[in-house]
Amino acid sequence: MSRRVLLASCSLALLPVSAWADPDRVVLASDAPAQAKSDPAQAQQGANIIVSAPYRQSETDVLSGTSVVTGEELTRSLRPTIGETLARQPGVSASSFGPSASRPILRGFQGERVRILTDGIGSIDVSNTSADHAVIIDPLLAERVEVLRGPSALLFGSSAMGGVVNVIDSRIPRTVPEKGYRLSSIATYGSAANERSVGGAGDVAVGSHLVLHADGAYSKSDDLKIGGYALTAAKRREALASAALPADPAAEDPIDFAANAAVRNRLPNTAAKTWTAGAGAAIVTDTGTLGIAYSHYDSLYGVPIRFATEAGQEQEAPRLSVVQNRIDLRAEADTGGGILQKLRLRAGYAAYRHFELEPDGGVGTAFYNKGLEGRLELVQADRGVWKGASGVQYFARDFDVVGDEAFLPKNKTEQIGLFTLQQLDMGALKAEAGLRYEFTDLSADPVQGDLRFFNGSRHFEALSGSVGASYGVSRDVRIGLNLSHTERAPSAEELFANGAHAGTEAYELGNPGFRLEKSWGLEATLHAHGDGYSFDASAYYNWFSNYISDAETDPAVCAAAAAPSGRTVDLPCFQFTQRDARYYGFEAEGSVRLAQLGGTTINLDALGDYVRANIVDQGPAPRIPAPRVLGGIEAQSDRVTGRLEAEHVFVQNRTAAFETRTAPYTMVNATLSLKPFPAMPGTTLTLSANNLFDVDARRASSYLKDYAPLAGRDLRATLRFSL
Repeated sequence: MSRRVLLASCSLALLPVSAWADPDRVVLASDAPAQAKSDPAQAQQGANIIVSAPYRQSETDVLSGTSVVTGEELTRSLRPTIGETLARQPGVSASSFGPSASRPILRGFQGERVRILTDGIGSIDVSNTSADHAVIIDPLLAERVEVLRGPSALLFGSSAMGGVVNVIDSRIPRTVPEKGYRLSSIATYGSAANERSVGGAGDVAVGSHLVLHADGAYSKSDDLKIGGYALTAAKRREALASAALPADPAAEDPIDFAANAAVRNRLPNTAAKTWTAGAGAAIVTDTGTLGIAYSHYDSLYGVPIRFATEAGQEQEAPRLSVVQNRIDLRAEADTGGGILQKLRLRAGYAAYRHFELEPDGGVGTAFYNKGLEGRLELVQADRGVWKGASGVQYFARDFDVVGDEAFLPKNKTEQIGLFTLQQLDMGALKAEAGLRYEFTDLSADPVQGDLRFFNGSRHFEALSGSVGASYGVSRDVRIGLNLSHTERAPSAEELFANGAHAGTEAYELGNPGFRLEKSWGLEATLHAHGDGYSFDASAYYNWFSNYISDAETDPAVCAAAAAPSGRTVDLPCFQFTQRDARYYGFEAEGSVRLAQLGGTTINLDALGDYVRANIVDQGPAPRIPAPRVLGGIEAQSDRVTGRLEAEHVFVQNRTAAFETRTAPYTMVNATLSLKPFPAMPGTTLTLSANNLFDVDARRASSYLKDYAPLAGRDLRATLRFSL
């Protein structure tokens, strides 16, 4: 490993001469909420800045599709998972594996192709391994969420080819509180799951440079209320047909198929309890910051039961007990030099485990994950119209699955990435180019329990790059075009899986001989922002070679792989394969001011997105979100904001061979946000009614769409306070 560390150091020593930095003070993401308390106009300006990249850019200047969720919009959208919190953003859907495990899906990509970050560093969990594993980020403590799609996401790793979700909190302070302290808190009640949540954070200054931080959150919910039956009509017919057949006298625990068909109004086994706590400290000076934080996450949650509808199917009520302990470090220094303007360091280490519990409370399968991730960014001094930043990123993971359903051997992943991003800003014309070179080493133990796996390791070197430009057609309108090439090393799960996976109800089989996954991408963007209107749109097309996906195959294939262990295969056989693939689609959102009535502004807004994905010689890619449109009308004033919106999701008929059709639905939501105390502008009360007509809604992107619909009618109240 020393050779690559030396190469990284040498590369970083050379890259700064290429030049780039913002001469003004960078308004960082976590600064915006603090500024909102004293300067609402400045906070609003900060809400339109993308800060996940190493340099500050206006949302309209970014050469790819982006979204920023903060302030009232974040409060209105807040849900127990980051996937559901973002599900109404353009180009974003969610995996929806029950109310406690829902990961964001960007442009149809999920799992290994979307990175979930906390303040620029990975969440260091196993949510990418299976859809039933929760993302270890508590939205209650989020101050801001940024979604990056397109070429700029490559700054955070080749596994971010689908996009990046960066959740920003205040656990490591960046500024000294003006009053000597900062306090914020939030409390939420949701009727659909009898959800009770509370969270809070506080900073206190000790002297003129030291800031101490503490935060915590607690959430508890019951089984989720749904708008009808748990099973789809087709699955209910299967269950009732099975109930009419003679019972198997040899069955030890016969399944009541008629009872399964009758489950409605509540989704069993979806109750959850989560708490998190953290503490941090930072030294803040005029020329930089240095901070460290510790956090603890603890959750017990159930996932929806995949109710059996035919004889021979398994039926379990899985519950997961999850714990993560984490340490984070962040440092930034203004060098003020002629070559380097800033140095930024971000690192995190986490020890994670979760137990998949048996009905008697015993541990069936245990997942252990230890991860370390760090990135060093060198922001270069401004050279006229030329800006740039370069850096190195390191990632290491030790992952072990122990138990009867250990579908993956003990494995290690180690990765080093070198990256640079350069920009020319000539006013009307802006050009940007990025490059990333990545080394990845993966290894797996030959034996896990009594299962025999691949014995050996793989080494990959991947080169990814992007180039793009945008042009200001007028003061208010900018168009852009990007071209990107991405190479991604296969994950340990895609290489080494060989076993029954209870979360997906499948026997999963990887291929240790996989090659790099490669893609070319083309994206066109349009930003139009003027007095009383805004419009943003992106259209994209991606060509993949060696695209990795899972597909149901002949059970004999998995039986042969399981034979050395002496086990039988009693689940559907899913094998990872590599083929060519094509993804294309668009997302768009806009708003227009309809009227100004005294101090009240009436706005009309809408968004829509569409993605189409095909695997060559195989057909539609699995779990692709259906097309949708969402429209709303909103009345805004200093004290009161009211909103009514309707979201229509179209039918999804383009399904993989092992999938079923997903029916369309229309969901209506209403929100009223109040600032009851003029002297306390940081206090808001948000009342909302979601899925007003209690419709049966199912996402095409969910593994459990035939067994677990989305929440039914949900009345929510959220009180947010800041001081």
